[in-house]
Amino acid sequence: MYKVTNKFLTSEKFSLVDQVRISSVSVAANIAESSGRYHNKDKIQLLVMARGSIYETRSHLSIVVGLEYLNKNDFEVLDNRYEALSKQVNSFINHIRTN
Repeated sequence: MYKVTNKFLTSEKFSLVDQVRISSVSVAANIAESSGRYHNKDKIQLLVMARGSIYETRSHLSIVVGLEYLNKNDFEVLDNRYEALSKQVNSFINHIRTN
């Protein structure tokens, strides 16, 4: 995500860039932190937060493509990856709930 946001206009460096970076890093951080939790309730809570950050990142990316800071092909690649990750996180949440 850092490579993508480096292409944005300088005027966006401190607002939209930060939002995209923070939400995308939050996805990985919450998934990682969930792995270190002992209780399933805690794991699920962090995975739900990661899922929220996925949707937040996708929303930011859709704004970015609308502003033409990102081309549609790159957007679709990133959006598809986040959609797949969302499905994986949902599957993991369901797996934890049923075990």
